[in-house]
Amino acid sequence: MHSKEHISHDEYQKTADWLMSQTKHRPQVAIICGSGLGMLADTLKCQDSFAYSDIPGFPQSTVQGHAGRLVFGELKGKTCVCMQGRFHMYEGHSLCKTTFPIRVFKLLGVETLIVTNAAGSLADGFQTGDIMIIKDHINFPGLVGLNPLCGPNDEKFGPRFPAMSGCYDKGLRCLAMEIAKELGVASVLQEGVYAMVGGPNFETIAEARLLHRLGVDAVGMSTAPEVVVATHCGLRVFGLSLITNKVVKSYEDTESVNHEGVLEIGRLRSHTVQQLVTELIDRMEINNNDNLNKSI
Repeated sequence: MHSKEHISHDEYQKTADWLMSQTKHRPQVAIICGSGLGMLADTLKCQDSFAYSDIPGFPQSTVQGHAGRLVFGELKGKTCVCMQGRFHMYEGHSLCKTTFPIRVFKLLGVETLIVTNAAGSLADGFQTGDIMIIKDHINFPGLVGLNPLCGPNDEKFGPRFPAMSGCYDKGLRCLAMEIAKELGVASVLQEGVYAMVGGPNFETIAEARLLHRLGVDAVGMSTAPEVVVATHCGLRVFGLSLITNKVVKSYEDTESVNHEGVLEIGRLRSHTVQQLVTELIDRMEINNNDNLNKSI
């Protein structure tokens, strides 16, 4: 089902203007925190934070493990904005609302988007607690027409038919691999293909087997729409999946997954994820884009 909702450029600009009137920070990097990974925002210095409910145009996050705050601050000399909590299709949000913050970030001058999520592993060699660098994704809702770019295209943001073949930046992926070796955590770092499904239920065994045969390494219920919109408007993207459970692929397996277990793995691996993202931001090259929003 296609959503008839359309958000105008002026509505995105209104939200960006409000935020710029409330903080002196002009972010170069945006971070979206997945389930149980909101601690990434705690590393920011000189913080300004805003509840989503106070920001014009922002939807509300309703999922446990998503605090619902937008935090601005400094990290390793770079200005960042961090979403403590994202929006999902299964909460009832339209895809243009789910991805609303991405275009606002573009208008704020953000150049690089870091997306994190909690995901279940399908790859036979992955272990719970591993961190997967996303090299590509399969956007299952998008394949059946549930795409945030459906509807009138805004050329101010990007082209009608954007390419997605290189949406996860290869340079940042290689840099993250190097950093993991230096930090001594290369043994828990993987690289693979992420698949988005609609949720909110976890996968059936038949669905898990299908995904595995299609070459999916990890599966979750978010991320792809945000990456599609970010790529459409020219943002560089880096993605991480924290493997919080193994997806059941056998009818003889008696294990099952629950959201509380997902959050617990997030807490256990939070320090490693924080270290990796912090060092990545420290070493990534950023253009001087303070005035970028004026040209959009």
